[in-house]
Amino acid sequence: MEARLQKIIAQWGIASRREAEEMIKQSRVKVNGNLALLGQKVDPQIDTIYIDGKPICDQQRPSLFYLLLNKPAGVVSTCDDPQGRTTVLNLLPSQLQHGLGIHPVGRLDANSTGALILTNDGDLTFTLTHPKHNISKTYRVVVAGKPPEAVLNIWRKGVLLEGRLTRPAKVRLVKSYADQSTLEIILQEGRNRQIRRVAEQLGYPVKGLHRLAIGSIRLQIPKTKLSLNVGEYRHLTPDEVTFLKSK
Repeated sequence: MEARLQKIIAQWGIASRREAEEMIKQSRVKVNGNLALLGQKVDPQIDTIYIDGKPICDQQRPSLFYLLLNKPAGVVSTCDDPQGRTTVLNLLPSQLQHGLGIHPVGRLDANSTGALILTNDGDLTFTLTHPKHNISKTYRVVVAGKPPEAVLNIWRKGVLLEGRLTRPAKVRLVKSYADQSTLEIILQEGRNRQIRRVAEQLGYPVKGLHRLAIGSIRLQIPKTKLSLNVGEYRHLTPDEVTFLKSK
């Protein structure tokens, strides 16, 4: 059955759909010996797909993995880094780092910590990173100073970033100290460094940011009172995978 080439590559767990598009643009992909075109439709039962000169087929598709990582600070949410920094893949066992197409779903910036999903299910990645997806993300955020309720209300209603309002957010003051405050923030979107940019714009810059949960998926290990330590990962439960695929 014919489908767009980048979708097939993603379904086979080789790369996310966006990564597959980049591979095609970089002339790394061929179909039946000819350079592939972005958006080209192929039938994997008939056509032979080559990536970096090596033929691939549906029978070579690796098992699908769904992981939750507690990302440490200083680690980048990419598969490789030209600057030589530690990546989230470097935190996985060697057998999960190569040849399976595992990649992060979305990002946490290098200085942020907490829950990050990794998978080689390219279709799921495409769905979850689409601007219209509605999975909430919960953060614990430490900001400088003590923002008053009026400022928190502005944050809740939406702040103008690059000419576009952020979606309404849930913002709750958890605790205040002499020179900083802890907030719980629940977002329905994930623009680049959104929390940091909004906090800076409102005059209360972020001093620490930790993602607690992605929807109902939390760092706590299911059926236990234990949580993932910094740098550790676990496999998602079947119910958690079903939750993600329902969105």
